[in-house]
Amino acid sequence: MMDSKLAGRLAFVLSPPTNPPLPPGRHDLGLWPERDAVLVVPTGIDPAVPTPLVVLFHGGGGSAQKILPMLEAHAEANGFLLLVPQSLYPTWDIVIAGNGPDRERLDTTLAEVAARFTLDPSHIAFAGHSDGGSYALSLGLTNGQFVTHIIVSSAGFMSVQEQEGAPRIFMSHGIQDEQIPIDRSGRAHSALLKQAGYDVTYVEYNGPHAYQPPVVALAVNFFLADLLAAHA
Repeated sequence: MMDSKLAGRLAFVLSPPTNPPLPPGRHDLGLWPERDAVLVVPTGIDPAVPTPLVVLFHGGGGSAQKILPMLEAHAEANGFLLLVPQSLYPTWDIVIAGNGPDRERLDTTLAEVAARFTLDPSHIAFAGHSDGGSYALSLGLTNGQFVTHIIVSSAGFMSVQEQEGAPRIFMSHGIQDEQIPIDRSGRAHSALLKQAGYDVTYVEYNGPHAYQPPVVALAVNFFLADLLAAHA
């Protein structure tokens, strides 16, 4: 049997915060001297009240700065925490050789955020674009013990040796994507996941290998639908 850590299983467990919260704004968490994780704290949240969290993974060759525009304004507008880790190398470990240092760093990063804010256990999402989408999908399906939603944009693959829980999944892919053709990725993956019994929302759009803001807005509504309805 494969070691759970090598399969991508995270040790993270939700617990009450023990450290002071961070003020509103964009923060480097100070966990590593290079390629540190970034946390966006929206204005007006109460650190003692359960708050949704989205963990956003950048694409290959990317960074927190490059991927933040995908969801930063939505975090501020909708009051969810946005955590943006960065891969140790140009892309995520699972793409290069398998789960390793990035999984370890993600565990540390999640624990740091949970130590400062009360997280909503019913709204914790893994999200990403391209390689980041593949990483979000792979680790999200493996860690459904706490991941409730997965938001995937233009993912190329999913690598899952262990499955846990039943996260709800939002997948999107551009019909004109020449980098990761839609037939062998978005269409194949969504069909396989639906067959496996997952709740999948699948969206195709006329576009290349790039996330589309209107589709991102749909994904945010998918993640927060019950909360938005309660406040309507």
